[in-house]
Amino acid sequence: MWKDFFYFSKSQRVGIIILIVLIIIVVILNNTLSLFYPEKQTGNSEFISEVENFRKTLVSSDSLRQIEWQQMNEDRRREYESKFEQFQPYSKKTEATKYTLFKFDPNRLDSTGFVKLGLKPYVASNILKYRRKGGAYRTASDFSKVFGIQPEKFQELEAYISISEINDTTLKRNLETTKTIIVELNSADTSLLMQVKGIGRGYAKGIIRFRYQTGGFVSVEQLKEIYGMRPENYEKIKNFCVVNKALVKKININTATVEKLNAHPYLNFYQAKAIYELRRKKGKLNRKEDLIEINDISSENLEKISPYLSFE
Repeated sequence: MWKDFFYFSKSQRVGIIILIVLIIIVVILNNTLSLFYPEKQTGNSEFISEVENFRKTLVSSDSLRQIEWQQMNEDRRREYESKFEQFQPYSKKTEATKYTLFKFDPNRLDSTGFVKLGLKPYVASNILKYRRKGGAYRTASDFSKVFGIQPEKFQELEAYISISEINDTTLKRNLETTKTIIVELNSADTSLLMQVKGIGRGYAKGIIRFRYQTGGFVSVEQLKEIYGMRPENYEKIKNFCVVNKALVKKININTATVEKLNAHPYLNFYQAKAIYELRRKKGKLNRKEDLIEINDISSENLEKISPYLSFE
């Protein structure tokens, strides 16, 4: 029976023989062609070298891109830190503010004077509220009881307290004069600002917002730029506002990024970019006159932004 499985017709046998011959020819050609056509090692090595160089180029590009991203993130980090410093709570900001000690009468001094002594605006507000209600400080120890004055701060001020004689006339005069409050726009908080007749909560928030965005007020006239400020309102409050330019937060024009410069309301992107390019060209800007050659910045705009620029 097994012969039936291995029986092939004549045509089948011929086909098998031809298949075997073809297999043998293929094997022989595979082993002999390499002798007649040797592999060109030089070409392959050059190709491999080019591939390796191309790969290194890709790595370098990736590295440069990564460096650019790192630089961009570093610039953003510095910008955010600067903004955080600008918007930090007022209590922390005023601690670093310089103040001046001088003799004062707590029954007569206005809010701006208390702030100049180093007291926080809310403390000055508490003092004026107490006086407005008819209260008076008869001794230095009475002044130490003001809410918000720390014992160490009172010890610093105690030697400068000079209280005049108090009588009914004095109390009446205090009631009248405390109604007229003078506020310093770069240090007053919203509660102190709202004590000025004509400044409501909306205007007070607008003043604080403008102060943070620009770095501070350099003139009382900038109140006109507050959103919603009408001419009649400005005329009503301008005489009760003062400005301490020493409190203005300035931008170092020689280190600020384009984003930092563009963040100021008085500069647009093209002006910020032009300042940055001029700085790269000159190396360092030493005075505001160096910006005159920038076509995008007019003389009027330069006068407006220069108080906020530092050339250190």
